[in-house]
Amino acid sequence: MSSPSYPASLLLSSPSPSPLPSSFFNESEYIPYHLRPETYIVPILFALIFIVGTLGNGVLIYIFIRNKTLRNVPNIYIISLSVGDLLVILVTVPFVSTVYTLETWPYGLVICKFSEFVKDISVGVSVFTLTALSADRYFAIVNPMRKHMGGRESRATILVAAGVWLLSILLALPAVIFSVVNQVKVQNSTKIICYCTPYPEHMGGLYPKLNVLFKFLVYYAIPLIVVASFYILMARHLLVSSQNLLGETQQQQQRQIEARKKVAFTVLVFVTMFAICFFPHHVFVLWFYFYPDSQEVYDDFWHALRIIGFCFSFINSCINPIALYCVSRLFRKYYNRYLFCCCVQTTGRRLKKRRKKMEGEGNSSMANFNSTIGRASTSISTLHSTAL
Repeated sequence: MSSPSYPASLLLSSPSPSPLPSSFFNESEYIPYHLRPETYIVPILFALIFIVGTLGNGVLIYIFIRNKTLRNVPNIYIISLSVGDLLVILVTVPFVSTVYTLETWPYGLVICKFSEFVKDISVGVSVFTLTALSADRYFAIVNPMRKHMGGRESRATILVAAGVWLLSILLALPAVIFSVVNQVKVQNSTKIICYCTPYPEHMGGLYPKLNVLFKFLVYYAIPLIVVASFYILMARHLLVSSQNLLGETQQQQQRQIEARKKVAFTVLVFVTMFAICFFPHHVFVLWFYFYPDSQEVYDDFWHALRIIGFCFSFINSCINPIALYCVSRLFRKYYNRYLFCCCVQTTGRRLKKRRKKMEGEGNSSMANFNSTIGRASTSISTLHSTAL
């Protein structure tokens, strides 16, 4: 079977498959970048990710800073999630967006290490924060009389969020330690391609496999199982409690449960988006590293899946503000106020000018009408005076 005709920088850059021998790249099978559709599609998509993610997450953080009433337990987690997403968008997206545009990695070793480091931190913050949020929603519904604005609970939430960041940083340390810029020579050509990869060649083939399996379990499978367990327990509790609620006190608890169910639904939307966005990436890397003949059977399907997984893993960083805008009436109101304020203010000014113009025309018409009435009254008085 002939070797796949895909360049090293596509196969080896973040998120990267294992290193391939230089004989794998044959000049006769090499497809130039300007003939590849992803060369044009991926940069446009990443530009949208950067714009939407920066605006969405930035405005969400601004809303949280400006409004003290929003500083409750679930929102602290949501803001922590937003900070992680904004970090990867500002630091990593501008560099990795060129993986499918430039034939070689042009940014050097420092940017390679730092972008891989920040990417892993963001993934860790996302998945661990969503797990903590799911646990918080379960306990909030099981104990509906709990006060979220209590100082002790808010401090505990901040400590948990800080712990999530610390754990994510520690788990991302291998990326900054081992990431390298490798070189590969295209066979029968003088072309040399540089690529950024978290898997150095001197670590052998075992390290990438262990790293991929570890990330799949710790960053994806185990957290999703924990989240699913919390939501199953939550559904079971709601089913049992709905049959036992009677009286005024129980009705008050029911109202609190309904309010917290809405927040739980928002968290479930976040978790679902995370699972969908990272599913193609994990499918590809698990297949690539653990299927013995993956390099030989790598074809257009797997190449397309790799690109989809690569893009979707970064789309996750801009999707949460959109989901929050759709499912939360409160945050939608604040987004309309702060994000779309220019449009709203422009429309408001136009309406005011139109209203003033109409009022001016109305006053002018009334003045003319009064003047006409005055002249008519004078004429009638004159007529009466003449008649007398």
